[in-house]
Amino acid sequence: MNDVAASRKSPDRTGTPSIDSVSLAIIEQLQEDGRRPYAAIGKAVGLSEAAVRQRVQKLLDQGVMQIVAVTDPLTVGFRRQAMVGINVEGDLDPVADALTTMEEVEYVVMTAGSFDLLIEIVCEDDDHLLEMINKRIRTLPGVRSTESFVYLKLRKQTYTWGTR
Repeated sequence: MNDVAASRKSPDRTGTPSIDSVSLAIIEQLQEDGRRPYAAIGKAVGLSEAAVRQRVQKLLDQGVMQIVAVTDPLTVGFRRQAMVGINVEGDLDPVADALTTMEEVEYVVMTAGSFDLLIEIVCEDDDHLLEMINKRIRTLPGVRSTESFVYLKLRKQTYTWGTR
């Protein structure tokens, strides 16, 4: 099996793409430094630069990973971040789908526990946060209640948890 075929294993029964150990090593290299050259990654994982490039593209196409610039929201004009816990009546999917379309919503998580959904929102200021919660989130059909947790200071944000 060639390098590209090895990274294209069929999805498992949950629909999650199967990823071999070499592709996992590539992901770990990129988690350490998203700008690491393909040649350096290839040397670390034992592949050619071209093979690494193909594998990275496949991982991007499969939605396994993204390569993005992570910023500190405060330094780029967003003065307010909050975690919002949401309780929903009925099916969670329509509410979660509506939240994913909102530009300010960074992530949406379905949970088991005190809240049905947890979201993180990034806003320009307190007025923007209030508008988001009061006019856009609480008015969604199915939203029963919200509880907001305003971030006072971000102490750690990392994306280097590696792979398993």
